[in-house]
Amino acid sequence: MSETTLNVRASGFSFDKGPAAVTAILFVIIAVLIAQAVDIHQAALYGLGGLLGIALYHASFGFTGGWRRFSVEKRGRAMRAQLLMIGVAAAAFIPLLAIGAPLGTPIVGAVAPVGVSVLVGAFMFGLGMQLGGGCGSGTLFTVGGGSARMLLTLVFFIVGAVIGTAHLPMWLELPSMPPMSLGTEFGIWGGLGVTFAGLALVALITIWVEKRAHGSIETAPVASRAGFARLLHGPWPLVGTGILLAGLNVATLLSAGHPWSITFGFGLWGAKIAQGIGIPVETWEFWNWAGPAKALSNSVLADNTSVMNFGIVIGAALAASLAGKFAPKVKVPFASLLAAAVGGILMGYGARLAFGCNIGALFSGIASGSVHGWLWFVMAFAGSWIGIALRPVFGMDGFKKS
Repeated sequence: MSETTLNVRASGFSFDKGPAAVTAILFVIIAVLIAQAVDIHQAALYGLGGLLGIALYHASFGFTGGWRRFSVEKRGRAMRAQLLMIGVAAAAFIPLLAIGAPLGTPIVGAVAPVGVSVLVGAFMFGLGMQLGGGCGSGTLFTVGGGSARMLLTLVFFIVGAVIGTAHLPMWLELPSMPPMSLGTEFGIWGGLGVTFAGLALVALITIWVEKRAHGSIETAPVASRAGFARLLHGPWPLVGTGILLAGLNVATLLSAGHPWSITFGFGLWGAKIAQGIGIPVETWEFWNWAGPAKALSNSVLADNTSVMNFGIVIGAALAASLAGKFAPKVKVPFASLLAAAVGGILMGYGARLAFGCNIGALFSGIASGSVHGWLWFVMAFAGSWIGIALRPVFGMDGFKKS
């Protein structure tokens, strides 16, 4: 621990003064650059990403750990917080999407085709996130917190995403049904009813499994801090953070015109890098579609998903510094690094095939009323189960309780 940190803690606070100052300045500088390169609206989306990063970090709100804990320990508290988050977002998404342009600008939901590509891609993603150690959002906020292992996961996540853009057109030739929205098929109230019923059913299953295994439902642990100290240092409550994340996703929908997503940015970054080393990705079919072609021809700062991803990483780094927990770790066993690389590729490739990750396909997809989001959920959970079983091969815990 540095002398600076000790002095700060002695004065009644507990944060890494140097890293916190550097991160705060960097956050502001990037915001200014985005505002100058694009506009103030784009900088606001970056700021929204920063808030997401802070919330994700302080609550450790990732899908990977929650799914693994339910699978291994039969504890579903984290999963139920995720389901509540999706439900709260859906309560706003489905009516807003039915309006079409609530603030005068058209908005679209995360609705995608239901087919073989989703089946395979979601399974790959679920498997990969248990080997990689994080989901789409989890990878970003843990990188911000200083994890060298997760940085490697992110690098290979990007590699897998780029390869996925090369192969997606081929996958889309396989059997598939058109995009289906519950809000469109059943109307606002019908769509909400089916969505809430599905989420409630999954929640009840987690409760049944947990009670059968333990006799009772786990309650949230009593926080060691309260008030401003807890706000600054965490841990934030899962339920409260889930509701906050749902609100931030609604804000993203209204501001960006589409829900919160993550992995398109990874593919774009990888494509830009590939172009830089002479790989002609601009000739690939995917990068000739209207949206991807526009993103590839512009600066990454003009891409909504990218700037929000940048905000998540810097926001999480700021949160970690203010909490006195910013501690980059570089000593990682080779087997674990290998798992990070394999997991990253699987997640990147799988997310592209499945039209998103745990955020773009599961959270935003189900909240938008998309049937593909439910298919993604089932297949990703199945893949996660296999991934947990494979973790011991790489020297990590699997279905054996630690």
